[in-house]
Amino acid sequence: MERGKEDKIKELIPCYTEMKELPENLSIEDAENMFYSICQIREFEMKVKDLWRADKIRGMCHAYYYGEAIAVGACYALEKGDYITSTHRGHGHALARGAKPERMFAELFGKEEGYNKGKGGSMHIADVDSGILGATGIVGSGIAPATGAALSAKLQKNGKVSMSFFGDGACNQGPFSESLNMAAAWDLPVVFLCEYNQWAIGTDYWRVTKEHDVYKRAKGFGMPGVQVDGFNVFEVYKAVKKAVDRARAGEGPTLIEARYMRMLGHHVGDAQNYRTKEELEKISVLYEIEPVVRMREFLLNAGVPEERVDRIRKNAMADIEAAIEYADSQCHEPSLDTLYEDIYAGGEIII
Repeated sequence: MERGKEDKIKELIPCYTEMKELPENLSIEDAENMFYSICQIREFEMKVKDLWRADKIRGMCHAYYYGEAIAVGACYALEKGDYITSTHRGHGHALARGAKPERMFAELFGKEEGYNKGKGGSMHIADVDSGILGATGIVGSGIAPATGAALSAKLQKNGKVSMSFFGDGACNQGPFSESLNMAAAWDLPVVFLCEYNQWAIGTDYWRVTKEHDVYKRAKGFGMPGVQVDGFNVFEVYKAVKKAVDRARAGEGPTLIEARYMRMLGHHVGDAQNYRTKEELEKISVLYEIEPVVRMREFLLNAGVPEERVDRIRKNAMADIEAAIEYADSQCHEPSLDTLYEDIYAGGEIII
């Protein structure tokens, strides 16, 4: 890469690192699987945007495009049975953790075959059997449940690890400090993964915080803090793998800041009028290091034939098309007699 471009990238992503070689415990097959997952999430989100604009999906959708390397790298470091909690921007986390795209689209379409029987929608997809404890539309509200899951794992001595995804905007919410403090004090097996996209809806994160590096907050709680390039799936994987191994060994939590940039709007209908034309032009250089582009380039440089690389992406796209077709034409609207099912308040079903 040209020195001038690299300087511009590092101005936006200070921890930018090149993808030169595989982590020592990963194979080319692993890299191909990661590429498939990245492409699957990208295609899922692009289709969500189109379907929402076509009024096929109700409610608000917050797409995860260009953050794929974080979800894929992080979830690749987990083991079966480990837990995750997600955010309002959670489709990528669920897919990376093994959720089925056809059941996710069924949920977005409001069909009973969806993960929440069509009643939760985009921001509430959960699959406890897969360790996906749920997404949430309330900023920062997934951090405490992940900490609670880690506490349960420690008390049961089952060797499981919990990981919470959250954005930089959540770091100024109460549950962030309370959960990190408790997790550190009790050496809980949890990884706190901040997806630092630099925007909290329309608020520039730098405008509302004095210390701009989230990972530095870890020191005050007595845990390791790490900053990684969130566009680099290998760097995310290595950081999370180290944190997961540490947590599983009983050494307590880690705070990881995966730095990337929200390239498009906060939600699929957001025109980003709060961002200047100059800023959008400035960040355009990041399209050259976004996850799909970088992973494709890595595989080609590693000797994987171009035809094979392109086929991986086409397969991911075809699988998403098939998932949409299933959800749209083969799934069913919830029947009216289920209207009052799955509604709880204070432990009592409301009838």
